[in-house]
Amino acid sequence: MTGGGPMMMLERDDKVSMELTDEVFKSMEVGMAFRDYNGRISSMDFHRTASYLVTASDDESIRLYDVQNALCLKTINSKKYGVDLVSFTDHPATVIYSSKNGWDESLRLLSLNDNKYLRYFKGHHDRVVSLSLCPRKEYFISGSLDWTCLLWDQRAEKAQGLLRVQGRPAVSYDDQGLVFAIAFGGRIRLFDARKYEKGPFDIFPVGGFDSETHVVKFSNDGRLMLLTSKDGHVHVLDSFRGNVISTYNVKPVISKGTLEASFSPDGMYVVSGSGDGSVYAWNIRSGKVACWASTDTEPPLIKWAPGSLMFTTGSSELSFWVPDLSKLGSFSGVK
Repeated sequence: MTGGGPMMMLERDDKVSMELTDEVFKSMEVGMAFRDYNGRISSMDFHRTASYLVTASDDESIRLYDVQNALCLKTINSKKYGVDLVSFTDHPATVIYSSKNGWDESLRLLSLNDNKYLRYFKGHHDRVVSLSLCPRKEYFISGSLDWTCLLWDQRAEKAQGLLRVQGRPAVSYDDQGLVFAIAFGGRIRLFDARKYEKGPFDIFPVGGFDSETHVVKFSNDGRLMLLTSKDGHVHVLDSFRGNVISTYNVKPVISKGTLEASFSPDGMYVVSGSGDGSVYAWNIRSGKVACWASTDTEPPLIKWAPGSLMFTTGSSELSFWVPDLSKLGSFSGVK
């Protein structure tokens, strides 16, 4: 673990007074890094309201971090099942995670307090590659290489619904939990969460049929969506009309890694990994803002901290990125 200065200086008091601008973005750098992983980070998730981050990694560990104080609170090993994707439930002490052992594709509801399994969710027959929890209710959706998306209720072991797809699916709920998206084969399909069995109410073409989809996400206000693909494209769409607002190009993913991008909390910026390990940032209105090169050769995962001037990257290490106020000179962007 390394880092300089009070890393979380913008976590609470300043986040109201300081807005994200191109200059603030360009000043961002790694304020703290945890380098004690023995494998690549495969998933990260911030809790929506509590100041916690959870990571999963190829060293078969799940780690819980106190974001405000940059502390690793707990490490839980999942040697038997492995761990691939992980997401917080509403409760900051429970997570749902997928396995990586190749013989048991169940999802698990795990209590971080006492390291106990509260429930198993059985139904997939191949690796789960996408997981999204409904922000308003106890539902979640998973997408698998078995070409199905299953809809679940955290209180029941069996899936509540099944949707078949024609390729590797990426899934995501919107911030209200009213709509979910399933992306594959150059299309994003939008479903009403209450009437999903009637099929998609909208289908947006994006990318191409042969481009493998990696991630689909909504902006916090639900107005925009982003989609990333293995061939190195990051598309931003209007989530109501379906038109592509912008497409950014990074290096394609050659490895088994995932090309992930995230919206900033205000929905004005996109931060993305790249197949060459770099991190890119764009202003949705005006284009590229910054690029940070890396000695890594696989795309880092990217997650933005809710309501904060901070994002994390996950690769062979976990890095917290914050603005460097000394680079901002006259504090442009501070009201």
